[in-house]
Amino acid sequence: MVVEKIAVIALYTTIAMFVGILFMGVGRKIVARVHNRVGPPVYQGFIDIAKLLTKKTNISHGWIYDLALLFSMTGIMLTILFLPIGGVKLLSMEGDAFLVLYLLAIPALGFALGAGASGNPNAAIGVMRALVMMLSYELPFVITLIALMIYYDTSSIAQIVEMQHAKWAIMIPPFVLAAAVADMALQGMLMEAPFDIPTAPHEIASGPMAEFGGKHLGALMIYKAGTIVAYTTLFVDLFLGGGVVMHDGSVLAYLANFAVWFILIFLVFTLSLLINTSFPRFRIEQAFKFYWKYEALLAFISLIWVYLMVIS
Repeated sequence: MVVEKIAVIALYTTIAMFVGILFMGVGRKIVARVHNRVGPPVYQGFIDIAKLLTKKTNISHGWIYDLALLFSMTGIMLTILFLPIGGVKLLSMEGDAFLVLYLLAIPALGFALGAGASGNPNAAIGVMRALVMMLSYELPFVITLIALMIYYDTSSIAQIVEMQHAKWAIMIPPFVLAAAVADMALQGMLMEAPFDIPTAPHEIASGPMAEFGGKHLGALMIYKAGTIVAYTTLFVDLFLGGGVVMHDGSVLAYLANFAVWFILIFLVFTLSLLINTSFPRFRIEQAFKFYWKYEALLAFISLIWVYLMVIS
């Protein structure tokens, strides 16, 4: 029984990482076409990771530096396990929405450890920016999450997905506003422009990733693939019913739901890429002001709107 559970968890995370790496390749192709370039093939991410994981690492910054990346990857993989994919849920409990918020904070703390161990000033600056960004986008995102929990009377992501069988949350007027807020928070979570401030390759040499190379860089690319799937799936679960369109529990239903989930997270990711290619990078104070002044206000309006709907 234990072996079967471990096998299911391994399969679940492997599929998620495969989809994430594929999206990384497709994303590079989309950005290239927007820039009127050809771009690399969509399978380039798999080639890069395979190559990097076979390289030898000649420089070590100590065990804390190695542990930091593992710490970050663990946080994102645990997050994926608590997110229903096409209606399939591995781990679920009441209150797991709050748990996911805590798990999403782990990667930034892991990079903080790695930056401190590397001794690179660009890495330290990048981590400080990342922590400020996390503080910025979490406020409006948490407010929208609270609005969802009030409306559906649950703090379980799986139950929120199940309650959207009749109508997706984004079809309910106040959640149209909340979804717009959450999507911009998603842009900050993915560190895509105009919120790619923590990495900023032209300013701080990719920030927290400045010292990563070889196997570490390959693992970092796998981590990035995980973040793409985790954040887009979280948005789809909260506002688009998790991509569930068939509810009879048949094999066909699982395949159809997985296909719809795949399409929806791809559309969410593509929207993020189009925003990325259309806007220049914000300064850190501009990003903070945007999230806390404008996004938080819109999120609060959606929260009040939902509360009035519930009590009326």
